[in-house]
Amino acid sequence: MQDEITRIAGLFESEDLNRPVYRADEVPHSYGAITDAWLTDVICRDVPGAHVLSHSFDERDDGSSNRRRIFLTYDAAGEKAGLPATVFCKAAETLNNRLVLGLSRAAQIETDFYNKVRGRLEIEAPEGIYARFDPENFASLIMLRDLGGSAQFCDDRTEITRELAEQQIRTLAALHSRFYESPELGSETLPFIPWPAWWARMMAASPDFEACCDKAFGDSEDLMPARLYARRAEIWDATMKSVEAHKALPQTVIHCDVHLKNWYIASNGRMGLSDWQIASVGHWSRDLIYTLTTALTIENRRAWEKDLVALYLDLMEQAGVPREPIDQVWRSLRQQLMTALAFWTITLVPASGMPDMQPLRTTREFLRRLLTAIDDHAALDSF
Repeated sequence: MQDEITRIAGLFESEDLNRPVYRADEVPHSYGAITDAWLTDVICRDVPGAHVLSHSFDERDDGSSNRRRIFLTYDAAGEKAGLPATVFCKAAETLNNRLVLGLSRAAQIETDFYNKVRGRLEIEAPEGIYARFDPENFASLIMLRDLGGSAQFCDDRTEITRELAEQQIRTLAALHSRFYESPELGSETLPFIPWPAWWARMMAASPDFEACCDKAFGDSEDLMPARLYARRAEIWDATMKSVEAHKALPQTVIHCDVHLKNWYIASNGRMGLSDWQIASVGHWSRDLIYTLTTALTIENRRAWEKDLVALYLDLMEQAGVPREPIDQVWRSLRQQLMTALAFWTITLVPASGMPDMQPLRTTREFLRRLLTAIDDHAALDSF
């Protein structure tokens, strides 16, 4: 892994980030490399005679990827065809972003999702226009139809009503039932690796991950009951066991990072899922409990979660998925809280080389919800 980091760092230092690109098969090394000709090849390829005449960018939004909108103007043919006036892009411009997205396979995973899987799903999710990843230098760019004017993107302050929560459950059930125990899992058509394998790659790329998560747990003492804090030494072992549990459970495609900020409310009222960069093969319980715990206030989760889990199981059964025994369902849900927690302790105290990914307000609120759920469900006693 260190050899790969050294190789990518060497390539990054020697490249011209703003070298112009003109063809769709060239992955821009930065937003500054994008030309009208490249945009024409990407966006106008199915409209004879259409061309992008000019483009501009809005402000950067940096996190695990470097995000920007592009504003576009077209010639008469492009205008007549109704080509998009704006598109939303995710790129890897900095060395840290390239390493995080490349070593974890996040850039390749999201590219595969939009090129091979999105069109096969009947769920609310962004539509891809362009997605490419360069395995040689880890440069990547994903271009999506811009939902900014038609959807409400959620954050920790968004009130998820019972109706919206049920919409989330319907979205998850449609995703999970579509490829449940499919022979395609892991093949060229569904090229996602098992969740335990993804986790192992992340651990290898971030040797201080465990230590950072433990420090963040310690820094979050005020967000949890004292009895949970007293069991700090058990947290990491339980986290690793929750990953291992996937190997013995039925498999499907899971989104894997379904915290509330990756959900949006579409103009038709449906709940949509964005940010597919760690889609994996695993058990649906990770997505279900992670969604319920971060999307709902503590009070609403406590009041609604049994009904929402029952709705999910009913929808899966209606789609032809065998119903698991309810004791097994809740054991899996309790166990899968642990890696959801790890995703937010590492956000509070990032490992070396990781970018700052979320506002502190958001991180602490999601940690409060997750830690309370772990205590409510006695998750440490579920193994």
